[in-house]
Amino acid sequence: MSLSSRLLRSWRARAALLLGLALMAGGLTAVVAAPAQAATAITINGASAGRTFDGVGAISGGGGNSRLLIDYPEPQRSQVLDYLFKPGYGAAVQILKAEIGGDTNSTSGAEPSIEHVRGVVDCNTGYEWWLMEQAKARNPNIKLYGLAWGAPGWIGNGNFWSTDMTNYLLSWLGCAKQHGLSIDYLGGWNERGYNISWYEQLRGALNTAGYTNVKLVAADSDWTVANDVDSNSAFAAAVGVIGTHYPCGYRSAQSTCSVPAAATSSGKTLWASENGSDDYNAGSPALARGINRGYIDGKMTAYLNWPIVASITPNLPYPTMGVALAPQPWSGYYAIGKNAWVMAQTTQFTAPGWQYLDSSSGYIGGNRSNGSYVSLKSTDNTDYSTVVETMDATAAQTLTFNVTGGLSTGQVHVWSTNVNSGNSADYLVHAADLTPSGGSYSLTVQPGYVYTLTTTTGQGKGSATSPAQGALGLPYSDSFDSYATGTEAKYLMDWQGAFEVVGCGGGRTGRCVRQMSAQAPITWDTLVDPHALLGDLSWSNYTVSSDVLLEQAGYAELIGRATTQSYSGPSGLNAYLLRVSNTGAWSIIRTNTSNTVTTLAGGTVAALGTGRWHSLALTFAGSTVTAVIDGATVGAANDSTWAVGQVGYATSQGETAQFDNLSITPGSAGGGGTSGTVVGSGSGRCMDVPNASQTNGTQLELWDCNGGANQQWTSTSAGELRVYGSDCLDANGQGTSPGTKVDIWTCSGGTNQKWSVNADGTITSVPSGLCLDATGAGTVNGTKLELWTCNGGSNQKWTRS
Repeated sequence: MSLSSRLLRSWRARAALLLGLALMAGGLTAVVAAPAQAATAITINGASAGRTFDGVGAISGGGGNSRLLIDYPEPQRSQVLDYLFKPGYGAAVQILKAEIGGDTNSTSGAEPSIEHVRGVVDCNTGYEWWLMEQAKARNPNIKLYGLAWGAPGWIGNGNFWSTDMTNYLLSWLGCAKQHGLSIDYLGGWNERGYNISWYEQLRGALNTAGYTNVKLVAADSDWTVANDVDSNSAFAAAVGVIGTHYPCGYRSAQSTCSVPAAATSSGKTLWASENGSDDYNAGSPALARGINRGYIDGKMTAYLNWPIVASITPNLPYPTMGVALAPQPWSGYYAIGKNAWVMAQTTQFTAPGWQYLDSSSGYIGGNRSNGSYVSLKSTDNTDYSTVVETMDATAAQTLTFNVTGGLSTGQVHVWSTNVNSGNSADYLVHAADLTPSGGSYSLTVQPGYVYTLTTTTGQGKGSATSPAQGALGLPYSDSFDSYATGTEAKYLMDWQGAFEVVGCGGGRTGRCVRQMSAQAPITWDTLVDPHALLGDLSWSNYTVSSDVLLEQAGYAELIGRATTQSYSGPSGLNAYLLRVSNTGAWSIIRTNTSNTVTTLAGGTVAALGTGRWHSLALTFAGSTVTAVIDGATVGAANDSTWAVGQVGYATSQGETAQFDNLSITPGSAGGGGTSGTVVGSGSGRCMDVPNASQTNGTQLELWDCNGGANQQWTSTSAGELRVYGSDCLDANGQGTSPGTKVDIWTCSGGTNQKWSVNADGTITSVPSGLCLDATGAGTVNGTKLELWTCNGGSNQKWTRS
């Protein structure tokens, strides 16, 4: 078989890439189904000047976004870690930036401090040490970077820019040593400006302590710091890297990246030290642009995506951001996003220390809308990789490459990711190889792709697959006795404060969970009471019970039916709480994301005091909420605002209360009906309130089932389908004609909020008899829901789970 025939067969076998190679004068070119634009010549010149590449990485922190990963069972835990860190397997992250915990919320949760109170350092708190160890085990060459978002309140008596903070960071570096970790980069205070004298002091302290190789990054905020680096030689000597956040725009298309002249002229290494903040799939086009264009536009030599993994439950802020999704350790379910494969198109074909080739990087045909390309060469000036992205192109384009300047003119391997595809088989695909003729070859590139042309080998794509999603079943209990001290109990996620396992007080043996933050922290976000959540968002009718011990005057709380935790604006929680104080005062409280606190019932029992154990319980049965203290029912409330949700612990600020013997047992529905998802038979996707909106009139759509509170629907005896407890499935504007949009609206008792759930799988609007319908028989994420004449189609059939 001829070379042309073999390559043509390879093209047909890989139709998603539209690559079929035919021998032509001057090299090989790609034959494509669509006509290509005129050829663009690109020279890959190994003699080109260019900055040193530092890596493409991601961030664990800025919230507890990695929190649940450590609780995954094997083999799924190792599979996710391999996809994140293992070279030649998945995202192959080259820099891991980890939060230096401060006992305070820093976007999607809090991470624990190594020193909750002055002078007591525990190097085993939290999960970031474990994550960095796992990253290093898979890739010994990965670079590690530490940054604080907040700090314990004792530091500097509330002043972050203090000698206390310098010493705290030295202690953190000492803990890293104990874990066998060498930290490469250290930052100041995330997005909170900078203090010149503090950075200079820190640099001196690091040098004195033997950490001369640790480079300081300033200021993990904006480019303002470059002006002071330029004008202050002592400050410039202290700073190794100028790192800014979102230089290509916050949650933008990342089409253009901006770097001011002061930064460019500083002579410092420039980084996009936080970027991205997008969905693990939907963010991939922006990621593809930003990695390339950050260097082309601004000579930034590192790109760090926030965050690395979405390993939190979907009621917390930004629950799908990262390169992978891992929200259900109890089921083992995870998903690897397109972000991972876009990242891999650079990380699997380069290494920190390689050099960018400036004359071999730019925009295709000089036009941003055609796409961009960057070229990098290996440290021995032999291998090279060119990464091409065509996110905004509207037609195929033929690129002709000419290799010179001492680089290899041998075989070129072509890998690609179709960012527009929803099929994982189209991500990180090895196409047919090219053999240059006289150092030249051609390739036709399609719109919406990332391509890597490389002389390197060793790349690959992991084949591990995830189990199906599943709810965390009831009953559920935890005595906390099986954990090492300083760790976090399984599935318990801190939002504010630090809930850690310790030896029990009050004369009790075994281990308990204790709130460790003894003072208000130096916050990054809004300060609220310490609290931590656990469990499944579909839990509806249950009893949550736990023992509690107050160590000092204050209160402790048992949380139930917790759903949305707010980030923007007031940092509140949709939930019910049983609050008890040392004086014996108790109350059943309803809270919401606007920080409105409503007392539903209350009273007084004998003083609970301090240093003594007591038992608490909250029972939910439909709209009835019942409180029990030390085995006696003390009161109840009738409230239907929140119908489903998690459990949790909370304390007043600085109250170091202890908790033990957590138990959640299933109960009866009472008057509240049944809760669960509503799944389209034709799509397998859930009826979803977009973006977890609680705005009246928000039209419903299909979306991947994820366990979120915005996908939990409660059938009531009144014929309603409720979400969030107080919003109803609604025929907009009391419409009764086909095409009426189906939305959410505050429950009013109107007939347009009455529904019949029928034996044939249809759900019909009572006043119109029309069916709940996925518009246009759509099955993809984002398909809108409406009323339509019943026709027996699968887009009008639904199942409850």
